[in-house]
Amino acid sequence: MDLLPEGQRNTTEVLWEDQQKINKFSTLIGKKDEQLAVLEKLKTEKEYLDDLALEIELLDEDEKIQYKVGEVFIYMKVSKAVEKVELENEKLTDKISETSNLIDSYDESLDDLKKQLYAKFGNNINLER
Repeated sequence: MDLLPEGQRNTTEVLWEDQQKINKFSTLIGKKDEQLAVLEKLKTEKEYLDDLALEIELLDEDEKIQYKVGEVFIYMKVSKAVEKVELENEKLTDKISETSNLIDSYDESLDDLKKQLYAKFGNNINLER
């Protein structure tokens, strides 16, 4: 069964090294997709946290509110809750930054592999999504 257009033949030999590059490309695509899903989830969580911070700021500072720690809710003063929310927000921002950097490194590796594979195989390989 030929996958190339009629009249066109593949004359490029696929070496073991080439197959390893193709496999690495595929693996990186999978990892990138996973990290994109994680990044989207982190961004959504950060939006929720930002909304929570705005709501908490509207409350009286001495008032006690329920704050979720693990699977339980505890009562704490608004000022203490604001500190915790700010700390969580910083942690989340760091996680978002780390995940974005990881995705960028995957993109760089993928671009490098694309260049190498297209240089050898030209139109005989399709690495676009």
